[in-house]
Amino acid sequence: MSGRDTSTAGERAYWDAELETRSRDDWARLKLELLQRHLQHAYQGSPYYRTVWDAAGVHPGQVRTLDDIRRFPFIDKSILRERQLAVPPLGDLLAVPERDVVYISASSGSTGVPTASPFTARDFDDWIDYEARQFWSSGLRPDDRYCHSLNFSLFVGGPCVLGAQKLGALCIHAGTVPSERLLAIIRQFQATAIWTTPSYAWYLGETAQKEGIDPRRDLSIKRIFVAGEPGGSIPETRNRIEALWGASVYDYYGLSDIFGACAGMCEEKNGLHWAEDHILTEVIDPDTGEQVAEGGRGELVLTTLKKSARPMVRFRTGDIVSFTSERCACGRTSERLLGVHGRLDDMLIIKGVNIFPSDVEAIARKEPNLTGEYRLVVERINHLDQLTVEVEKAAGFQGADADLQHHFARRLKSVTGVTAAVNILAPDTLPRATHKAKRVEDRRTGVWTA
Repeated sequence: MSGRDTSTAGERAYWDAELETRSRDDWARLKLELLQRHLQHAYQGSPYYRTVWDAAGVHPGQVRTLDDIRRFPFIDKSILRERQLAVPPLGDLLAVPERDVVYISASSGSTGVPTASPFTARDFDDWIDYEARQFWSSGLRPDDRYCHSLNFSLFVGGPCVLGAQKLGALCIHAGTVPSERLLAIIRQFQATAIWTTPSYAWYLGETAQKEGIDPRRDLSIKRIFVAGEPGGSIPETRNRIEALWGASVYDYYGLSDIFGACAGMCEEKNGLHWAEDHILTEVIDPDTGEQVAEGGRGELVLTTLKKSARPMVRFRTGDIVSFTSERCACGRTSERLLGVHGRLDDMLIIKGVNIFPSDVEAIARKEPNLTGEYRLVVERINHLDQLTVEVEKAAGFQGADADLQHHFARRLKSVTGVTAAVNILAPDTLPRATHKAKRVEDRRTGVWTA
């Protein structure tokens, strides 16, 4: 790779020194060059983009500066889902022949339609090279033994293990095995690094203690990579996990619609370095669409710069974020994600899984022994998010509350992948609304700030 640091592998500071330490002006020039080429590819290859941009009177040839991207219309998750249904199986945002697609990840589809994220061979290689770069910035090295314990089933986080392999670490593809089995694997192979969610990292450490294993003394874990939920960017949570394990915790941020990790912490842990040569960021006022000044909070909008299978142009993520472009103490000059401060919609992230109130509603209203009314209560306990679902039993229900509770919890887990506490309430306990019901009671404070 051009610019790759050629010093001894164990000694070099950067995965790609020329790229990672370039000036901000050089970053801007690179992004503009990539953007112009990428928009042309999207226009020529995707029927959706060509039709919509022609109707809006915009064309890739009009892009002379990075600010010119603002002329182009937004897309969002609903458009991805709609276009995939309209032109199955991959939708008309696809900008390459299907024969060029070698891999897809997909969202959970808990609302009924999993949205696929396609990759060409080059897209996939670019993604894995970035994963290697980010792992390197977090201190992972060829002499590490890395245990990957994220779900491999269509989940975009699964293939991230290949980034660790690319940099030369010994990799153990554990996946989501039972905790006791995972601890046995960690002990047997003396793993020095692991990737999971913050809540599971905490749970796994406590499970080890219950089995008489001291994570600090009896295990070899020195680095824990976390993603999928807020905890990794909350200093209090990160500090407690680090104290439990005697290891450093690094937070990562990714989207199934782009690729696994779009940003991650270096060893300074002062924000998450963004994949700036792959994804152009905007932070906008969600009401007006106007750009927010650097450091201010707004909705994150993303445009891919290289992903040829399905370009994403001005994708509204719904995440409320803030960024800085100040040089990090590590010497890297890419912009850094300072925090995901909340969501525009009512989606919750529980233990790495997305869940909407509508998911719960679909279950509650199919159960004849329930009234169909429900409420989601989210609390932060020991710095980790916990979900309780409150439902009402039907007036004529004659069975045991415990049986109904167990049945609903099992159904919720089956449909959404979320494990939650379930409270069975008497009929007419929950408040009714004549307009828009308040379905979520969020008792947390300081949601996902760096």
